[in-house]
Amino acid sequence: MALISPSRRLRRTPFSEGVEAAGVKAYTVYNRMLLPTVFRSVEEDYRHLKTAVQIWDVAVERQVEIRGPDAGRLMQMLTPRDLRGMLPGQCYYVPIVDETGGMLNDPVAVKLAEDRWWISIADSDLLLWVKGIAYGYRLDVLVDEPDVSPLAVQGPKSDDLMARVFGDKIRDLRFFRFGWFEFQGRNLVIARSGYSKQGGFEIYVEGGDIGMPLWNALMEAGKDLDVHAGCPNLIERIEGGLLSYGNDMTDDNTPHECGLGRFCNTNTAIGCVGRDALLRVAQEGPVRQIRPIEIHGAGVPPCDQLWPIMDGEAHVGNISSAAWSPDFNTNVAIGMVRMTHWTSGSEVDVLTPDGVRPATVYEAFWQ
Repeated sequence: MALISPSRRLRRTPFSEGVEAAGVKAYTVYNRMLLPTVFRSVEEDYRHLKTAVQIWDVAVERQVEIRGPDAGRLMQMLTPRDLRGMLPGQCYYVPIVDETGGMLNDPVAVKLAEDRWWISIADSDLLLWVKGIAYGYRLDVLVDEPDVSPLAVQGPKSDDLMARVFGDKIRDLRFFRFGWFEFQGRNLVIARSGYSKQGGFEIYVEGGDIGMPLWNALMEAGKDLDVHAGCPNLIERIEGGLLSYGNDMTDDNTPHECGLGRFCNTNTAIGCVGRDALLRVAQEGPVRQIRPIEIHGAGVPPCDQLWPIMDGEAHVGNISSAAWSPDFNTNVAIGMVRMTHWTSGSEVDVLTPDGVRPATVYEAFWQ
């Protein structure tokens, strides 16, 4: 396999030293940074995530910071989710759409204050879109990428580990809420959130200089908890229905097609640039939608391209992510399926690189 040539355009993270010492085996490129994808093996990392606790370098989740008197107005222009009831200290999952209603990103919005927000983004150039909207509408805001690098602590023992480093008060954090916690004289935003279904936290490390001191402190405190370096796990995220922007959805898809209609308040989210387009979508309904799909038979190869979903000669959708699940003893997958075949129990065929495989469409994900 060819190697990736390092350069200043491919940025390291404040935690790269720890990731390398932990024996990372593979990376992907995400927001022009290195995101670990495997440490021991995908299956070993999966099993450990479900039973212990892991520390993830997710500094690739870059922040778009919005500051100024028009910060709240700009945030509402970006998303069809109604943000009027959101309070400082809360995190919201927010579809970000363009003027056609197409998905540009599916980040977590962190409301630090009425006039200061972070948008913790998936892999895309969202910063440029936000700057364009702010400039085009002459809003009184500053938009920039701050020196903030998330570090995730995920797994069933994450509360115990975090309490050892930040104190027992952290156990009181509610889901998608954040608080300020001290580490080495610096206050850090910590939220109960993360890109897994196993529970955990995301630490917004403001200032790269304390990245490795924090990494080392967590590793040392968690030795008897079997702490390991980890990363977002392909199998676990598919089981839990966690979508990957750029894989499972793009700007060709609306939030309703992605199963995110519950995060769209198009009647009340006044000001969203894609509101008119999404009002039409909401009224007419999507003609295709993301569904969990079981692919029968032995394990599947890596899904690095769309796999057609067929009913005879009819092309009725595409698989975008797939993996063998040890816990469910089958291949789990995510696919975009036409409404004619999205009913739970629909039998279809999937054209994989290894040949045609029978598959079943479901409505609910495995976790």
